[in-house]
Amino acid sequence: MENWITEMMNEFGYLGVFLLIALENLFPPIPSEVILTFGGFMTTYTGMTIMGVVIASTIGSILGAVALYFVGYLINVERMERIITRWGRILRLTNEDVRKAYGWFSKYGVWTVFICRLIPLIRSLISIPAGSTRMNFWLFILLTTLGSLIWNVLLVNIGAAVGASWETIVAYMDVYSNIVYALLALVAVAVVFLWFRKKRAS
Repeated sequence: MENWITEMMNEFGYLGVFLLIALENLFPPIPSEVILTFGGFMTTYTGMTIMGVVIASTIGSILGAVALYFVGYLINVERMERIITRWGRILRLTNEDVRKAYGWFSKYGVWTVFICRLIPLIRSLISIPAGSTRMNFWLFILLTTLGSLIWNVLLVNIGAAVGASWETIVAYMDVYSNIVYALLALVAVAVVFLWFRKKRAS
């Protein structure tokens, strides 16, 4: 997949960045880490600029997030889980991923949209519960834009800074993703433990 991503970006430049990031939001298994760090690296040997890559990727992020917002607007969580059960293998998603996104939104409210734009995988899925709960559309756009902008600026600048070693950053991002998932799992276990403890006490 990495070869296909880099070839498309080399061929289409800003348009390639825009399309790939929009797809990354719709199909989370496409890694934004590869797209953004390689986009940053491309600014060191092409006419592309960091600002241009950030703008193209942010517009792509917003477009993909809006599409998923309206998916959530039309489809409730039960129906979404049925879809994931059938097609999740292709999308590399599980019902647990969906429940996690809904759980975060229920617990932390609208600010989850901003926070989750900085967390791999969930950064895309969080748009669905936002749509399902009829979150104010313009507030959704604002928080999505802010979160996406931070993520994009960070990774594009890292890619530009490390140059040809951008693949090393992707490896570190994989480690970051695994740490985040492990922390989320620990939080989930702690919540379940406290719930049972509270129930037993009562």
